[in-house]
Amino acid sequence: MNNSQQRGKTGRSQVRRAELIAIGRKLFAETSYDALSMDDIAQHAGVAKGLVYYYFKSKRGYYLAVVEDSVAQLVARATGEPELPGAQRLRRTVDGYLHYAEHHRAAYRTIVTGGVGSDAEVLAIRDAVREELLAAIAEGAYGRRTVPPLARLALVGWLSGVEGTTLDWTGSPEGEAGDGGRPDRSAVAGLLVRQLRATFTVIEGLVPECPAPPVSPEEASSAPDDHGNPVPVT
Repeated sequence: MNNSQQRGKTGRSQVRRAELIAIGRKLFAETSYDALSMDDIAQHAGVAKGLVYYYFKSKRGYYLAVVEDSVAQLVARATGEPELPGAQRLRRTVDGYLHYAEHHRAAYRTIVTGGVGSDAEVLAIRDAVREELLAAIAEGAYGRRTVPPLARLALVGWLSGVEGTTLDWTGSPEGEAGDGGRPDRSAVAGLLVRQLRATFTVIEGLVPECPAPPVSPEEASSAPDDHGNPVPVT
């Protein structure tokens, strides 16, 4: 087999694997891990069971591949547009994070809660995601991916709050926010950005070498209040 043929075979394999992972995201979102068999997966994918084993070795391997792919999508969505000025990038990071969670609720919940029975390998994947998001926030705020330990702890606390808020938000019923329904993504992003801004202020007071970044034009009018009026960030 020449190099061109080998590349073509590899490309087709990557496409097939990606197709199986996409099917897995849908299956694991609709059916519990224990309720799915490899026969079920193969039937839904329209392929021989041996092909699923060929790519993933086992159901657990398939599940972890789906989680890892979901994580990659979350990180890509949250850390895109690195060319933006730091303050704008922070807002885009928060909005991208919420966009992913809103459109991939089951995958997001798996990532944040640690998967089936708090799976150790999924927890490790989740921790890696957290570290990448913390680094992206630090880079947007301070121009570097690492910060002193106390500043990092403050950002970890904020990110933990983001996860809890996002889980509750994505689990809320649809409807008008004023009627007790789920607020829209822009309002939640505004809330989280304001909380992040407060965290930066706390960090600046405790870690002088980490001054709070300037407010971006996008933050000048943050989340609307209960009456739909813009609330300026201070």
